[in-house]
Amino acid sequence: MTIRIQTEDFDITKEINLLKEERSKCGKEDVGAIVTFTGTVRDMAGKTPISSMSLEHYPGMTEKQLEAIAEEANKRWPLLGTTIIHRIGELNPGDNIVLVITLSSHRHAAFEAADFLMDFLKSKAPFWKKEQPLEGEANWVDARDSDKKSLTRWEK
Repeated sequence: MTIRIQTEDFDITKEINLLKEERSKCGKEDVGAIVTFTGTVRDMAGKTPISSMSLEHYPGMTEKQLEAIAEEANKRWPLLGTTIIHRIGELNPGDNIVLVITLSSHRHAAFEAADFLMDFLKSKAPFWKKEQPLEGEANWVDARDSDKKSLTRWEK
């Protein structure tokens, strides 16, 4: 399991290969499904054009919460590898924000686990997002009700 919070961009192919190599080092070639989700910065916040987005987090606490949710995903689905990378700092439209990768022997587990992880990241992860419109003052962004609602489908 890989959890990273970083300012620099990530290489999706490199991260997939790292997970696959870990399985190969164990003498396993049992990966049948690799699901990735990459979130990027849009140039619009609703109907308002933005020039940038700034992401902040609480160091230490954020990583612990991401580890806990990744462990929960690994309990719920037979995953063979998990990566969560989330960027912080100033980001521009088109920049990558988040990468989630799940590996499993079968596609359903990989898809469901990735979906579960993204629902958590969108609604519960301790990140604070500020959007800078092309005109006017920057504003902090709250989690959307639709993101919070999506999370409820995973309650036991």
